[in-house]
Amino acid sequence: MTPIMQRRLAIFRKNRRGYWSFWIFLTLFSLSLCAELIANNKPIVVSFNSSLYFPIFKDYSELEFGGEFDIATDYRDPFIQNLIAEADGWMIWPLLRYNYQTINYDLPSPAPSPPSLQNWLGTDDQGRDVLARVIYGFRISVLFALVLTLASSVIGVAAGAVQGYYGGKVDLLFQRFIEIWSGLPVLFLLIILASIVEPNFWWLLGIMLLFSWMSLVDVVRAEFLRGRNLEYVRAARALGLSNRLIMFRHVLPNAMVATLTFMPFIFNGSIVTLTALDFLGFGMPPGSPSLGELVAQGKENLHAPWLGLTAFFSLSIMLTLLIFIGEAIRDAFDPRKGFSDQH
Repeated sequence: MTPIMQRRLAIFRKNRRGYWSFWIFLTLFSLSLCAELIANNKPIVVSFNSSLYFPIFKDYSELEFGGEFDIATDYRDPFIQNLIAEADGWMIWPLLRYNYQTINYDLPSPAPSPPSLQNWLGTDDQGRDVLARVIYGFRISVLFALVLTLASSVIGVAAGAVQGYYGGKVDLLFQRFIEIWSGLPVLFLLIILASIVEPNFWWLLGIMLLFSWMSLVDVVRAEFLRGRNLEYVRAARALGLSNRLIMFRHVLPNAMVATLTFMPFIFNGSIVTLTALDFLGFGMPPGSPSLGELVAQGKENLHAPWLGLTAFFSLSIMLTLLIFIGEAIRDAFDPRKGFSDQH
């Protein structure tokens, strides 16, 4: 590891708020990746007639456990549980016996029902467990934002590099194109397309990618405009290096400093965009675990305050952690800040 990177890591660690936010967010995201092992309506392991079954990885028919129908086994059914118990079997359940689409038909009150020992954060207006939907919705939001941020950063850095390095007519034409493209009403286009094609994860990602790549172009373009006339770039050009090598070996590393400081905030904006689309009904397909859909349910069910409060705290905690991480990364890559400046 280079001395510069060691210094940046030291500054990042010194920023206690950002450092601990990073580990808290990483822990929450890691747990959400194992959502099927935490919240599921299927057991993790089933023992039946001295054989082991793993329902979370494979669907088994009722006939496997002595049932009457060749259908997928409902392990919450008392009839199936009795069959397994009579064969001296056992089941290891996840912490929550619900996934994001499991409907609890044994609610003590009409849905949405308040928090209880069965549903720790209550249920929504369809009787689905709110905590399970938050766990799965958190995972989808972070994965969507992560893929969108990485893909848009690659495109934005490449576009900004070409503009800034070549300048002239290339820069002029590209800037006019960006001005026109950025002026398109993204939300209206999404609404129109949602009436034609049923939106899903990849469809939304592709549409958002068409516009989100422009957020980094100006930053990278400015770095390349500044760096293309520096002495070491002129020397590399005089030695006969190709433009591609000069751009990505000599100029790009300097531009990446500004890029990395902006990426956490782009990540944050991607989560907010997906949440807003889900809230308006133009995001993920109906029934998908979504924090935006939970916000909409809180708005429509004011008599069930646990829905709005859960959505508020889930989003505010996640976005606050990301903002703190972004500030710590920005300070770590700021050349004007030294190790002694961090408090």
